[in-house]
Amino acid sequence: MSTTTIRLPEELKSRIETLAAARGSTAHAFMLEAIAEAADRLELEQDFAAEAERRLQDMQRTGEYLTVDDLRAYAMALARGESPARPKPRKMADEELQRFRSSMRRTG
Repeated sequence: MSTTTIRLPEELKSRIETLAAARGSTAHAFMLEAIAEAADRLELEQDFAAEAERRLQDMQRTGEYLTVDDLRAYAMALARGESPARPKPRKMADEELQRFRSSMRRTG
């Protein structure tokens, strides 16, 4: 394990020590856990953004999409414990797809 030194404002250091002690832990363990949780959260955000970008590119390429209403009905059925069929993608008309692609080029 490598060693890293960080400078903490006294007030933050005191808060960390108090919280760690209340959990029966050390300030060191508290900070390690907090850093690991922050890294996990940021990795999830990056994965989500990459998946959203991939799906947007698929939509731009194929013209297929799902409506919010279809997704909501599917999610609600799952929440009720049902086994619904996955919603079928809808397909943009050629003119609609061209407008969509054009708008994507304008927005970057």
